[in-house]
Amino acid sequence: MARKITGLFKSRPTVEGAGVHLKRAFGYHQVPLFDPFLLLDDFHSQNPLDYVAGFPWHPHRGIETITYILEGRVEHGDSLGNSGAIGPGDVQWMTAGSGVIHQEMPKKTGSGLLWGFQLWANLPASQKMMNPRYRDIKAATIPEVRLPGGARARIISGEAGGVWGPVRDIVIDPLYMDVSVEGGVFVQRVKEGHTVGVYVLSGEGVFGEAEGSGGKTSAGPESLILYGHEGGPIEATPLSPSLRFLLFSGKPLREPVAWGGPIVMNTEEELEVAFEEYRNGTFIK
Repeated sequence: MARKITGLFKSRPTVEGAGVHLKRAFGYHQVPLFDPFLLLDDFHSQNPLDYVAGFPWHPHRGIETITYILEGRVEHGDSLGNSGAIGPGDVQWMTAGSGVIHQEMPKKTGSGLLWGFQLWANLPASQKMMNPRYRDIKAATIPEVRLPGGARARIISGEAGGVWGPVRDIVIDPLYMDVSVEGGVFVQRVKEGHTVGVYVLSGEGVFGEAEGSGGKTSAGPESLILYGHEGGPIEATPLSPSLRFLLFSGKPLREPVAWGGPIVMNTEEELEVAFEEYRNGTFIK
């Protein structure tokens, strides 16, 4: 039996950074529903004025940020001396750990189109102060697999169809994949007890049965489906010629969350320490 749906959400417009217009699929007010995930932002615009102001220098501590670009280009740099750019199909998996000060600056391209996502994953208390690390994953290193039923998936982390994604050794044991279904059906097992979400990019599909409803749940672009922690596989059947979505899952931490902007700790006292260190120049360890 397929895993039951426990929530259906619609992304909401918001403005972040120096004036970047984006859609927030979930965030602060949904904690702890999506534990260990903290937010998912969808930035999608053909108007450079919506994004070129970017995300100037800002700190992170206690989390991982996962940036996935479908179209466009984002340049990044940080206080540790790292710099680079990610483009179509690329991923940056940044473990902020004990602290990073960085900037992310989208660049105008010939088409003007920027489309990408940033997912935040929490770190457990025991590893919030781990050494920061970057993983820039180029599109060519992300495997695409044909799954039983006809779906195709780009696997960023975790396993599907016997193929593993390039991002491994992550605390929350995540599965993160970009799925396309055309005329078939998608079926994917996820680990018992893990939080599972699906964010629809294009098309419309049926994603399973909502708990207590007895009926199937359909969803279209910019919709987010949350599943229960127990049960069978995740299933999706397109209602349109094609259906594309992101699927993410991870092991819940079940720890207190103290969240202050770009920093997420376990207590308010830890947050105060982090911001005081940022103010006095001792944030980077």
